[in-house]
Amino acid sequence: MLHVSILDGYVDEPTCLGVPPYISPYPRYIAGAIWDFESHANISYITIDQIRNDNSLLNTVSKSDVLVVIAGMSVPGRYLSGFPVSPNELVTFLNTISKPVKLLCGPAARYGFGMSGGKHVIGTDVVKNVFDIIAQGDGEIVVSELVKNNLNSENINPFLCRPNPQVIKNFAVKGARIVAQHPFFPEYLITEIETYRGCPRSITGGCSFCSEPSKGVPSFRTVDEICKEIAALYNTGIRHFRIGNQPCIFSYMAKDAEKLEFPQPNPEALQQLFHGIRAAAPDVKTLHIDNANPGIIAHYPEECRRIAKSIIRYHTAGDVAAFGVESVDPVVIKKNNLKATAEEVFVAVKLLNLLGSHRGANGLPELLPGLNFVFGLDGETKKTFELDYEFLKKIYDNHLLLRRINLRQVIPIPGTRMFQIGEKKIRKHKAEFQRFKRKVRQTIE
Repeated sequence: MLHVSILDGYVDEPTCLGVPPYISPYPRYIAGAIWDFESHANISYITIDQIRNDNSLLNTVSKSDVLVVIAGMSVPGRYLSGFPVSPNELVTFLNTISKPVKLLCGPAARYGFGMSGGKHVIGTDVVKNVFDIIAQGDGEIVVSELVKNNLNSENINPFLCRPNPQVIKNFAVKGARIVAQHPFFPEYLITEIETYRGCPRSITGGCSFCSEPSKGVPSFRTVDEICKEIAALYNTGIRHFRIGNQPCIFSYMAKDAEKLEFPQPNPEALQQLFHGIRAAAPDVKTLHIDNANPGIIAHYPEECRRIAKSIIRYHTAGDVAAFGVESVDPVVIKKNNLKATAEEVFVAVKLLNLLGSHRGANGLPELLPGLNFVFGLDGETKKTFELDYEFLKKIYDNHLLLRRINLRQVIPIPGTRMFQIGEKKIRKHKAEFQRFKRKVRQTIE
């Protein structure tokens, strides 16, 4: 019997969060790919925090036929219940383990290890002697090929990617039961759900710092495929879901998404999606969204109004639409091809306040914007900080609500335009950034 260990070192990407209490699609798809090939395979799921707390768990790992490590942080974050694995930890923990075929998957395999905002990425050279395969493609496809080829790693192309989202529809369902092995299951585990990959703005290069444009134009999963995955997770015992693994939930099934930078939203598709999710998970405790492009909302307010109403009808209160504002400085917006002007973001903030600021069943506002700012971008000056603060003060003075404000420093990811610029702006404005953070925390939040 095939024995596989999946070590979840956690991921944090622009469109995907897999740090507890969240579990990303990566381990679920990979487990599903293995069970799709061999239904009786023995798959052990272990988190990096479990290894940190109990090194004896490495004995289980060492006896496996295959070890799949999922890792990578390509956006900076602060975490309450865990922290992504470092390359040095992987070397320390796995250096003496020789039996399994070892694969590294996730953003760490593609871009290297992002350690924190404002610092350069550590390349995979530091772990190359630990792993047999650095899977720069899709982990579930590479693993699928590995088991089909009798674990002969030399014959495997590490760049293999899924040709379309339908390839993983069985993986997503069959791999759902792996969540039962997570230490937070069932009460405190939130499953991150993918609706599509790729970004409409990739046709213009996308934002200068973002890795999503490298995935191309949007490739949508169907409503039926998503709801079957939800049902499988729900039947396993999951009651917390976030429809977060996409650049903009308002752009799901958008018309001409492969041709237009700002495609027209499809309210009917979102209505069907959230109705279907609720039908598949009737007693859900958490149903939230994540990313939303404020530029889309500003371009298509009526369509987005209908979408927001559908979300509010079916979700649970306390929801947040994360707006990637990054900066409201016109110079920074232009130099980094950002997605919305200050005026457009303000329009989007007002629209969600109008529809979602009333209190829901749990006492929290139904649906509010959350603003993400990124510092260290090309064109940034001291005036950037002034403009960003003035914008936040405008929201405050107009009595508009925000769910939260994220203030981050960029991680220059290989393959993005920001990688060429590096950390020079971050170093130059380090003190200004700290002052800005304190000011926002004390006078706005």
